[in-house]
Amino acid sequence: MELIWMALVASTLTGGLTAIGALPILIGKQPSAAFNDTLLGFAAGVMLAASFFSLIVPSIDISTEIYGPGPWPATIAVVGILMGALAIALLDRLLPHEHFVSGPEGRDSDKVAGIWLFVFAIAIHNFPEGLAVGVGYGSGDQERAFSLALGIGLQNLPEGLAVAVGLLAVGYSRLKAFVVASLTGLIEPLGGLVGGIFVNLSQLLLPWGLVFAAGAMLFVISHEIIPETHRHGHHQRATSGLMIGLVLMLFLDVWLGAV
Repeated sequence: MELIWMALVASTLTGGLTAIGALPILIGKQPSAAFNDTLLGFAAGVMLAASFFSLIVPSIDISTEIYGPGPWPATIAVVGILMGALAIALLDRLLPHEHFVSGPEGRDSDKVAGIWLFVFAIAIHNFPEGLAVGVGYGSGDQERAFSLALGIGLQNLPEGLAVAVGLLAVGYSRLKAFVVASLTGLIEPLGGLVGGIFVNLSQLLLPWGLVFAAGAMLFVISHEIIPETHRHGHHQRATSGLMIGLVLMLFLDVWLGAV
């Protein structure tokens, strides 16, 4: 129960950083599209590094300890990643939601109030992040879990601002944009709780939980974040942001994970 409680608290804190990231929308002028794409690229880089160095690699190490060298660790990694990606792909297809540029997707989008379409879109995005933090803390490896939570929290800051800017661009007031962006972070504690409970059911589920969370985040990176950063033609800025986010998360994982 202590590990599950830590998973819930950590994912709540990382989700709360989304609101802090959205704060500038209330007091400053609207950031440029180029700056926004750079921030989203940074978030993608952090998530990409976290997926591999904080989730996939530890999963393979744990699988090797349980089953020994051979095909099983690789098989668990491959199947788990694909399962995580498939789960988010199904949510993306079935839940009504709306992207800032491409518009409504999913079933019965016209029956859902417009503001909730955005909430559902970001919920699909944020749930895997909370899941990853929950699985990390549920594993009992506190040092690696802390570096993962720190990385997810860091990328939530620019993500919160990006969401608020996107809402502002489609006509929401500054206050409403801030409130909705803040509320999107609340899905992360749910993901953290699910992840913490799942890996505590059995230690044999731990490597599966790690790669499942990684697959879910990799799908979000490829399907949502990177295409969004390239819509306005700021490819170089977005790529620079991604590279900075990736190496920063790599540094944090190696440094903090080795403490």
